[in-house]
Amino acid sequence: MLSSNISKNMKTFNKIIMSFLLSLILLSYLFVTPSSAGLVQSRYKHKTVSSTKLFVFGDSYADTGNWKKTVAISWKKPYGITFPGNPSGRFSDGRILTDYIASYLNITSPIPYEQRNSKGGTSELKFGMNFAYGGTGVFDTDISQPNMTSQINLFKTVITQDKLYAKNDLLNSVALVSLAGNDYSNYLKHGSQQNLTDFTKSVVNQLVLDLQRIHNLGVPKIAVTAMEPLGCLPAITLFSGYKNCTQGINDISLTHNQLLQANLKTISSKTSNEPGAFFTLDLYGAFLSALQKQKSHNKGNFDYGNLLQPCCQGVSGDFGCGSNDGDQAKYTVCDKPTLAFFWDTVHPTQNGWYQVYLAIEPSLKGLH
Repeated sequence: MLSSNISKNMKTFNKIIMSFLLSLILLSYLFVTPSSAGLVQSRYKHKTVSSTKLFVFGDSYADTGNWKKTVAISWKKPYGITFPGNPSGRFSDGRILTDYIASYLNITSPIPYEQRNSKGGTSELKFGMNFAYGGTGVFDTDISQPNMTSQINLFKTVITQDKLYAKNDLLNSVALVSLAGNDYSNYLKHGSQQNLTDFTKSVVNQLVLDLQRIHNLGVPKIAVTAMEPLGCLPAITLFSGYKNCTQGINDISLTHNQLLQANLKTISSKTSNEPGAFFTLDLYGAFLSALQKQKSHNKGNFDYGNLLQPCCQGVSGDFGCGSNDGDQAKYTVCDKPTLAFFWDTVHPTQNGWYQVYLAIEPSLKGLH
């Protein structure tokens, strides 16, 4: 159920700052440049002894290189400086959620769909494939890349037409689905007249249909992320001097997550012969838990900066992380990315993703 407190908060927020602030999230998700770790490494597995295949769908929280190098900021310095040492198409300084989920499954992170025909790509198909594109959503956004439905269409083509995977190949496969933030930022940016509660229902309903479709294509286990606390992203905390999360915006995430959980419970009851086929990974709780843990761990360290502040940011409001004016970099990078939680205005650092991964690791047993 949607609480009356959420409704009240949203009404107030709509009148004051919601449309403006959430549009900043969308701008951060565009990923196009303006014209002009010790502990993490030690816990990351490199062995590839599992026959499991991982199929990934979603946005920049899951994308490991599907955008074209000539367009996406994720292929520009300083992205990738922690891992692999240069830009790799990941929207972070290093590894992201997809990489840690793959590590948990004892496989190499699956090859991006756009790189499937690249040199060496064929040998990587045994680990699965990544169909996630940064900036996309359940529905269309301002980003002209495949939305969730289109990503599943690509997956279907890979199976039925390209025949890269047979039915037996999928018996031991799992899917990771991570998206929805762009749907809400796009909705608010364009000042939709549709009631936010109704829009949330439409997003969740379509998302659940998408999950069922992936399952019907032969993937037995599907993990979908609950939405992260949008009000804790640097694009929003900027307005509090990076001191506090904005609960009014976090309520958007909470409402989405509550409805998603309820709908998954309903469809799970209808697939009683396949228990645990669908389950959520609580990014909302994981983000908050990881931030609190990191705050306690870094207490007394005056070099790491505020955890709600991005490590990489533009030198002014006209620029962002990775921006250049000719040959001149128009961004700065903090001294210690390995101590930072957020990389840019939306995305965690490798360290941030690792801390989130540790928080959700117990729930990953559902993938087995």
